[in-house]
Amino acid sequence: MNYINLNRLVSQVISSLTASLRFDGALNVDVNEFQTNLVPYPRIHFMLSSYAPVISAEKAYHEQLSVAEITSSAFEPASMMAKCDPCHGKYMACCLMYRGDVVPKDVNAVVATIKTKRTIQFVDWCPTGFKCGINYQPPTVVPGGDLAKVQRAVCMISNSTSVAEVFSRIDHKFDLMYAKRAFVHWNVGEGMEEGEFSEAREDLAALEKDYEEVGLESGE
Repeated sequence: MNYINLNRLVSQVISSLTASLRFDGALNVDVNEFQTNLVPYPRIHFMLSSYAPVISAEKAYHEQLSVAEITSSAFEPASMMAKCDPCHGKYMACCLMYRGDVVPKDVNAVVATIKTKRTIQFVDWCPTGFKCGINYQPPTVVPGGDLAKVQRAVCMISNSTSVAEVFSRIDHKFDLMYAKRAFVHWNVGEGMEEGEFSEAREDLAALEKDYEEVGLESGE
């Protein structure tokens, strides 16, 4: 596995998150707005991030993707920075941060289209949870790297019940290791108590349940 490529991809996401602090744009998104717009309850604060387009220099030479295309790609499981499928859950809120050659008219049209798609579901009590930002500075890439320099890109930060899939995988791996008491003696030797493992496991199970219940809540 090439960690250099992964780190460069993650750095594009971090750069997009903070771009509005450094550059001008039509619709700047303040970092403080993430919590205000994306977190409905204190415990439901684990965000999913995605980034598009992720294309090679060879492909970018032949085509430049439209605002609609990169936005659609951002909702695909392959664009997510965590391994989970948003189609299996419901969105509570989305923040779309565009960079480069993007105008508000195109963004509004894309968001209107997304709201009509049945594949992208929102919870009943927040049916139109979109926050959009536009920054005129296009993404900068490392010369000679795998990522192509593109005219426009989008980073999406979303709160989705599908993130519970990540917790479920962690729970499963923990259960397998804890059944064999793998590494427990090392942690106990450093001052932890064995009961803390059980408490942490119960807390993560409760968090999974919280996300499940949030997806089932109605607006009544």
